Amino acid sequence: MQDATAAAPAKARGAFYVERVTRLHHWTPSLFSLHTTRDAGLRFLSGQFVMLGLEIDGKPLLRAYSIASAHYADELEFYSIKVPDGPLTSHLMKIREGDEILVGKKPTGTLILDGLKPGRTLYLLGTGTGLAPFLSLVRDPEVYERFDHVVVTHTVREVADLNYRELLSDGLPNDPDLGELVAPKLIYYPTVTREPFVNQGRITDLIQSGRLFTDIGLPELDPDRDRLMLCGGPSVLADLKALLIDRGFDEGAVANPGDFVLERAFVET
Repeated sequence: MQDATAAAPAKARGAFYVERVTRLHHWTPSLFSLHTTRDAGLRFLSGQFVMLGLEIDGKPLLRAYSIASAHYADELEFYSIKVPDGPLTSHLMKIREGDEILVGKKPTGTLILDGLKPGRTLYLLGTGTGLAPFLSLVRDPEVYERFDHVVVTHTVREVADLNYRELLSDGLPNDPDLGELVAPKLIYYPTVTREPFVNQGRITDLIQSGRLFTDIGLPELDPDRDRLMLCGGPSVLADLKALLIDRGFDEGAVANPGDFVLERAFVET
């Protein structure tokens, strides 16, 4: 990771920082991650998102993107799909190291710890690039101080889409700084819907059948004990929310903490 003191200071343009792309990782033809410089003035909570974008034809073109990096990291990290005809991602997917990118100055979002009541197990249920905010949360020591178990599920269509698999299964538990906190508590559960894999099926089906809990060795969901964060496409969020409400869970917010929170600002274009 680049030292913040070595990075050139970011410029500002109205409500945005003008940052510089430092690294790119193209996971598949349809998924990539990008890292940027980070202005020293940007502060955010694990799980929040910012407006991210490019200046196209003299005007900013922006979408909400969850910040995947830790809140203490020197750089910012984002995880994105590629949509060849998408208004923003058709341009963003062609970005290169050294290019400028706009980053909003006001992080926000519902996927923060303060939106949840105290509990024993935290479930982070992500589909596709909805994993992004959880990549920030699982690198936050406070998450492990608050919960006995932290379960990250990542549901994708194909095995190649299980990006960050190595980080979650091996990197974090063996991290020289975080490993002692992470290893006894983090449970990573990847699942695939359209190809053979050790865990197969939609996360809603795996919860309803009880397969998820059998596989990870924890009891079924209980609103007295379990807390959840949800991030993904609109249809899966609606299904998960209905499932949780049916089981007696209450949706929370910072002003009124509850049993689960979900993020609706999900980038699809």
